[in-house]
Amino acid sequence: MNITFCCTDTKAEPWLDGLRAALPGATVEVWQPGAPQADHAVVWAPPQQFLDEQPALKGLFNIGAGVDALLKLRLPPGVKVVRLDDAGMSVQMAEYVCHAVIRHFREFDGYEADVKAGQWSYRKPRNRLDFPVGVMGLGVLGERVAKALRVFEFPVHGWSRTPKAVEGVLTHSGEVGFQTFLSSCRVLVNLLPLTPETRDILNRDTLGRLRPQAYLINVARGAHLVEADLLALLESGHMAGATLDVFRTEPLPAEHPFWTHPRITVTPHTSARTLRDESIAQIARKIVALERGEPVAGVVDAARGY
Repeated sequence: MNITFCCTDTKAEPWLDGLRAALPGATVEVWQPGAPQADHAVVWAPPQQFLDEQPALKGLFNIGAGVDALLKLRLPPGVKVVRLDDAGMSVQMAEYVCHAVIRHFREFDGYEADVKAGQWSYRKPRNRLDFPVGVMGLGVLGERVAKALRVFEFPVHGWSRTPKAVEGVLTHSGEVGFQTFLSSCRVLVNLLPLTPETRDILNRDTLGRLRPQAYLINVARGAHLVEADLLALLESGHMAGATLDVFRTEPLPAEHPFWTHPRITVTPHTSARTLRDESIAQIARKIVALERGEPVAGVVDAARGY
């Protein structure tokens, strides 16, 4: 069995060593133009040339959670695109989102500014029942985030394209459910996959349907957010602030207004990073299962985009 590794901006050696150890009967090599045909490929942002030269691939394993960029390419016919189910990312995402929600709810950003100014300040405690949190997207990551938020006793709503049940979470689904979901939330967490239907979904209309003084946390994709609309809603006072980990252009350009906006917190796409050892173990298991003709979790439906 031949496995090729084609991951842009990723140090190959640790991945090669791990895959060889996990799949001792396989040949694992870094892809080079003109390389022999592989059975499976481990990829991140591969060039179109790679896919064109590998028409007989059976499995294409993406080392990140999002597959939107991969699906824009011309893929070999019949190849299974397989995403990571979790591989240590869901607990990181839960940490990040809970931190952002609590930081806003407890006004720690305000205390931080006061301390920098040498002020000893006091803020009246808020009622968490006044801060219902909505999680858009109830996949592996979204469900873990929603459950983590319940530990802190926030009212939690969840929205997904099709009906889902999550213990302790009031779930909504479909177009009708989406409007009810938005109007129920004061804090909105976006964990949707990026598809043609979800591009620009965080816009003046949807954000405007949130409760007054709403707060946005975007940890999915930058193209979900219409940036000018967020800035306008912050200016009007409808939005109280935002924590943004993803952007339309990455790295975020130095002149971008998000860097200096007093009510926007920027992080450099670090909410949930790929953990190599966990990812290698999961990919190896799935390759073995595919070779045996067994079903595997995480196979992407190209028509849906996730």
